[in-house]
Amino acid sequence: MHNPAFLAFDLGAESGRALIGILAENKIEVNEIYRFPNMPVKIGDSVFWDVLRIWSEVKNAASLASSKLNGNLESIGVDTWGVDFALLDSNGELLGNPHHYRDPRTERAFEEVFKRVSREEIYFRTGIQFMRLNTLYQLYSLVLNKSSMLKAADKFLMMPDLFNYWLSGVKVSEFSDATTTQFYNPSKDNWDYELLERLGIPTHFLPEIVKPGTVLGKISVYLAEELKLSGRVSIVAPACHDTASAVAAALLEDEGSAYISSGTWSLVGIEVDKPIISRNSLEYNFTNEGGVLGKFRFLRNVQGLWLLQECRRNWISQGKEYSYDELTHLASKSRGFVAFIDPDDGRFMAPANMVEEITRYLDETNQEKPRDEGEMVRIILESLAFKYRLVLERIMELTGRKINRINIIGGGSRNWLLNQLTADFTGIKVIAGPVEATSIGNILMQAYAMGFVRSHKDIRQIVRNSFDFRVFEPERGESVEDAYARFCAIATKPG
Repeated sequence: MHNPAFLAFDLGAESGRALIGILAENKIEVNEIYRFPNMPVKIGDSVFWDVLRIWSEVKNAASLASSKLNGNLESIGVDTWGVDFALLDSNGELLGNPHHYRDPRTERAFEEVFKRVSREEIYFRTGIQFMRLNTLYQLYSLVLNKSSMLKAADKFLMMPDLFNYWLSGVKVSEFSDATTTQFYNPSKDNWDYELLERLGIPTHFLPEIVKPGTVLGKISVYLAEELKLSGRVSIVAPACHDTASAVAAALLEDEGSAYISSGTWSLVGIEVDKPIISRNSLEYNFTNEGGVLGKFRFLRNVQGLWLLQECRRNWISQGKEYSYDELTHLASKSRGFVAFIDPDDGRFMAPANMVEEITRYLDETNQEKPRDEGEMVRIILESLAFKYRLVLERIMELTGRKINRINIIGGGSRNWLLNQLTADFTGIKVIAGPVEATSIGNILMQAYAMGFVRSHKDIRQIVRNSFDFRVFEPERGESVEDAYARFCAIATKPG
């Protein structure tokens, strides 16, 4: 009997990747077979996803995977970023290009929503933090602009659901991604139809919500023929929100374990059995997003390595071709505690020039400016590590838990300096890895759906058996507490 093989698509804000996972002897071997850039397209002041090109790359990768495995592929699963969506007409055709979450159309809609329904009521209905990029405000912007698409739409699909539809012909919404909309109601375990109706947002196009680890069906007959794939290949909804897949593979030992899913965004949180929705969690803007196998993820979104990615892009445009490793090395040799930023200040969401925006922030807050690229990177990394500490302290306050270990997963877990600063600034041991947590979680949730893995405990044991991890012990200097007080005083949005 052959070892089962699974194909995971991890579609992120910078790139899309296809990885093959092969399960054997209680271990998983994961190999990337295909990668492509995933950059938004700007038209006027609107920002879109190039969704048809993404789909073309998905097909190329699926065909390549089939040839590499000689047709021995059990299933395919897709995960993507959250909040973004597509609208389809009654023939299943796209109504317009899906917008990017950094599109400015939500700027007005974000405040206008609260004139119809209060922030408090929305939070107590959904348990989701307030971010202007949330699906709720994207849809409401269509209401405000009297978009004809709302009337023409027959089906609303989140981005991973769109790819699942194109793969299988099945139009459903997967739970973990549905929760990111801010109109899923956990107490009703369904869409909050009343909330949408009060905002004038249609509800007739909302699909059925399915749990992570659901087999949607076999691959589309047309697609199997086009790509020369076996018609036996199943299409699985793993945890279709990338962070939910990543956390599924995180090494959370017990209630003392926290995670940081580190990439373009940093998701800092814990796993809980049911949402935590209170006045204090509202004040601190915490969110309750869907997890796998009955869990929720109680967390805060922090703008993560996006800050560094954008600075690097600015420097490259000036002819300074730094790699991420080179920038980390420069930062490690630079002065510490020069200045701080609040990573979540709205000005850093989509600036034209991140370096200039950070410099302006430092001017406005009367702080010293960096002398070179190394000091700029150091400011970013130290600010992120202090923000992680602030979020973790509030998690402990809200839950009564004592956090004694942090598992940093995802691409950001390769940044040894940020890992060490996180350990130093929090005083908590950090375990870094796996880097490919999202794809690993995607693959193992497919294995669960197909009957090869029995439980979440089994999933995490397979992860422990399969990968190496790096441990960062805290080394707290005397100056950390003074610096943390400065950070908290400077940050404009310390919650």
